Amino acid sequence: MNKTLRKAVIAGNWKMNKTPSEAKELLTQIAPLVKDAQCEVVACVPYVDLAVAVEACKGTNIKIGAENAHWEEKGAFTGEISTGMLKEAGVEYVVLGHSERRQYFGETDETVNKRTKAVLKAGLKAIVCVGELLWERECGITEEVVARQIKLDLFDVSAEELKNVIIAYEPVWAIGTGKTATAYQAEEVCSFIRAVLAKLYGKEAADGVTIQYGGSMNDANAAELLSKEDVDGGLIGGASLVAEKFAAIVAAANA
Repeated sequence: MNKTLRKAVIAGNWKMNKTPSEAKELLTQIAPLVKDAQCEVVACVPYVDLAVAVEACKGTNIKIGAENAHWEEKGAFTGEISTGMLKEAGVEYVVLGHSERRQYFGETDETVNKRTKAVLKAGLKAIVCVGELLWERECGITEEVVARQIKLDLFDVSAEELKNVIIAYEPVWAIGTGKTATAYQAEEVCSFIRAVLAKLYGKEAADGVTIQYGGSMNDANAAELLSKEDVDGGLIGGASLVAEKFAAIVAAANA
């Protein structure tokens, strides 16, 4: 991490876990453990947990995020949630383009782009996920895949709007599999992502973008991953559901 240029952000992505009562309990456990954090601490929770989460985190340094948002402000989109709904609920961050959304629910770079622009227009912060499949890595096209995703997902996003964008590099082969990219592999791709952003927006803008690693980061490997120049935080899955483990990752980001 280079904290002189950009903010470190540790964000938990709870996925489809925790009922509202369980969410309240977990956040109540996490809050005192991370109260002195110098990095940004975020919990991205299921829609039904948002109200409870916002209330539970009042007076703390934990920000609340959602796990997706629709690009339209309202309409006949059964099962979707608008940015206006999220903003009024007290949400500050939104995860977009997660590999599970792409894999299971038909998200494309086009829809991720539309969602990203809607989130930014609403004044929310977007955590935009990119990353390659195992087959794509084995074929040696990681950089092509990631560059394409960034260019499409951020199409028509201005340099000013980029200030509210976090890129989460999540190698799909390392999500929920127990496999983790080595610190070298993570740094290699995060550095490449910054180079792509520099070509699109200029070096100064690129240097200001927080780039997270999001593939099975946990309390055991966080310190090594976060020691790398271009790894500015983590998008944490399973470890974010255990207060002590999540707090340990936050502590690693503060070191």
